[in-house]
Amino acid sequence: GSPGPGKPDVQAPFSRRRGQAIFLKAADLLSGPWRDRINASTMLGQSKTVFQAEIDSACELCDFLRYNVSYADQIYRMQPENSKGIWNRMEYRPLDGFVLAITPFNFTSIGGNLPLAPALMGNTVIWKPAGTAALASYYFYLLMKEAGLPDGVVNFLPSSGADVGRILVADPRLGGIHFTGSTAVFQEIWQQVGVNIASYQQYPRLVGETGGKDFIFAHPSAHEESLVAALVRGAFEFQGQKCSAASRAYIPASLWPQVQDRLLEEVGKLKMGDPQDFSTFMGAVIDRSSFDKIKGYIDHARESEDALVLTGGYDDSKGYFIKPTVILAKKADYVSMREEIFGPVLTIYVYQDQDLDQALELCDKSTPYALTGAIFAQDRQALIKMEEALSQAAGNFYLNDKPTGAVVGQQPFGGSRASGTNDKAGSLLNMIRWTSPRVIKENFVPICDISYPYMEEA
Repeated sequence: GSPGPGKPDVQAPFSRRRGQAIFLKAADLLSGPWRDRINASTMLGQSKTVFQAEIDSACELCDFLRYNVSYADQIYRMQPENSKGIWNRMEYRPLDGFVLAITPFNFTSIGGNLPLAPALMGNTVIWKPAGTAALASYYFYLLMKEAGLPDGVVNFLPSSGADVGRILVADPRLGGIHFTGSTAVFQEIWQQVGVNIASYQQYPRLVGETGGKDFIFAHPSAHEESLVAALVRGAFEFQGQKCSAASRAYIPASLWPQVQDRLLEEVGKLKMGDPQDFSTFMGAVIDRSSFDKIKGYIDHARESEDALVLTGGYDDSKGYFIKPTVILAKKADYVSMREEIFGPVLTIYVYQDQDLDQALELCDKSTPYALTGAIFAQDRQALIKMEEALSQAAGNFYLNDKPTGAVVGQQPFGGSRASGTNDKAGSLLNMIRWTSPRVIKENFVPICDISYPYMEEA
């Protein structure tokens, strides 16, 4: 990043090369001596199994740190053309103000990336972590300090949402907001920005990844075993508390009997319990509020004539445990086919094989979200047709794979519609949002003549 106004380059607190060196050092610390501490705090604080913690707080966060350095280099190399006697260059300045990073509980890696991506591009950041993930977030903040992050670059500030809105979002110096959380909260923040728009010294950059009602859509030619594996892993890993988790599925009637049998068999094998027990597949949901919300959807399905609970339930006698729950919806617009639940609840609608087109339209139009989705078919023409029919239904789209597990640098992550601004975390597209480019033209050939050639007499 560039130094602030009136600040000589030698005094810049976070020069480009120094920042990149710090990030790479942090990745080495995270993959080595800090790995157990960050993983353990994620397991204990967020009830993640050892595998889910490892792929999140160690692997993905290391990827963010290293890939973002590479993306920054790619951005700096994006320079304009020159002409004879002219040197044109693009300076990628930080935003003219601070960036507010509001991070979620469900991924330690997202908690680290949201403040650090803007910081790498030279911005000063205020980081508001989720209270339910404060331990892992704080340990990672300490790791960054050990790696050499200067004071004042990223400011760790656990606080309430009300204080953030009242003080930080209203501050005239706000340069941008990097957010992951619920659609409702992001919309509220956007409204607050709109109310204050005339008071800002610049238009704030708003980058948000929000809710989802992610789907798996099976064609009659789908491979049954891989479909069931995707349903189980996609819906129930980390208790379904992933933005990308499979929450609804469309299964053709010709496949449903055998899919149902195999699905219920596999779900019945899943072990819930303490993440310190390495044989567990699932832990508890994050807090009482989440437990009560998910419980409400399960109770509604049990009482509704439009749904049937095939398996599942809940138990809060010791911890907030929601059993992996499968609901069969008798109507495609049943509430748990439309609304985000953010828990281990998978709702399935069985469509008639001949009604494929109508089912695809239902999948596309039933919810306001468009984050992740997956289609399953062995028929190549069917895959092409389904991919085209669902072209706007998901920002991350999977063919014959579960809709979770996006990898930095391979599947940049983000969705549109009510799911966010689709600025693709884990890519150059996200990093460039935290810059304010300045084009500089330098002329090496003095021009002294005021008139133009066409003005000369013939």
